[in-house]
Amino acid sequence: MSYAELHVTSNYSFLRGASHVEELLAQAAALGLPALGIVDRNSLVGIARAHQRAAETGVRVVVGCRLDLQDGTALLLYPTGRPAYSRLCQLLSLGKSRTGKGGCRVDWQDFFAHAEGLLAVLLP
Repeated sequence: MSYAELHVTSNYSFLRGASHVEELLAQAAALGLPALGIVDRNSLVGIARAHQRAAETGVRVVVGCRLDLQDGTALLLYPTGRPAYSRLCQLLSLGKSRTGKGGCRVDWQDFFAHAEGLLAVLLP
């Protein structure tokens, strides 16, 4: 039976993650993990670099995002296809347009309006 860590935060999540995606993928490969879920906070910025490096390590990248809602709820979101990825990008763009640099303001109503095709994991 295989195990894949689906809740990994890179250094693109300011003050949350410390490792570069290259380091995370190299460690996943060293541990024999078949896949790694990169879920940076309110961002998909680490995904492009992770995909570039994934082929080098043989570790599959699971695209995701940690979304922190206005009420303090945190969700891990994983798009199931291109249309869902597009909706996730739209949701993040909406949240970022409401705040200054580095912020993201999204509530449950925003999430449900963009949720089609997203797998969501509620974090305690």
